[in-house]
Amino acid sequence: MQSYHTLTSLDIPHFKDIIVMATNCDVCSHRTNEVKSGSGISDKGCRITLRLTDPSDLSRDILKSETCTFSIPELHFDLQTGTLGGRFTTLEGLLTNIREQLQGTNPFMSGDGSDAEYKSRMGQFLKELEAVSNGEKLNVHVILDDPAGNSYLQNAYAPDADPEMTIVDYSRNFEQNEELGLNDMKTEDYETAIPKS
Repeated sequence: MQSYHTLTSLDIPHFKDIIVMATNCDVCSHRTNEVKSGSGISDKGCRITLRLTDPSDLSRDILKSETCTFSIPELHFDLQTGTLGGRFTTLEGLLTNIREQLQGTNPFMSGDGSDAEYKSRMGQFLKELEAVSNGEKLNVHVILDDPAGNSYLQNAYAPDADPEMTIVDYSRNFEQNEELGLNDMKTEDYETAIPKS
């Protein structure tokens, strides 16, 4: 019995290369996976907005990098950078991962720390999130905002434009560059900046 670690490169059509890392443990049956960009940080950030109009939208592939925020404005839901790490799954799979994380690891939902009003509001939110992930609640928007430009949502109409999806490339601000560690990075003439001993 042992743990298996797998690392593989994958080319996403109309996007870029990614690296998928997976771990499976025979002893405890624990499984994890994480996704990283295979091409570094893009020159610009990217904001992708999709309006869900059909349950089939949930089967679209999605790559949410570790630098990406994910939101559903109609549910007043924002998933911050770093939450869940990098994931390559379907939109339904990502929504299910989010729901499971909120249900399973939320200390405010059980025990001495639980608050009845909070539990009620969280329960209502989880029902709405489940309705979206099951395709029962449509006409909501999902927004991926990735300052590193390494997130992706499948265009079902590719190579043509998707009428329900907008993609906006934008220049990062100082704070976003700081979060990505780019402000102090010297990439030109770096050889001359190293003192000779």
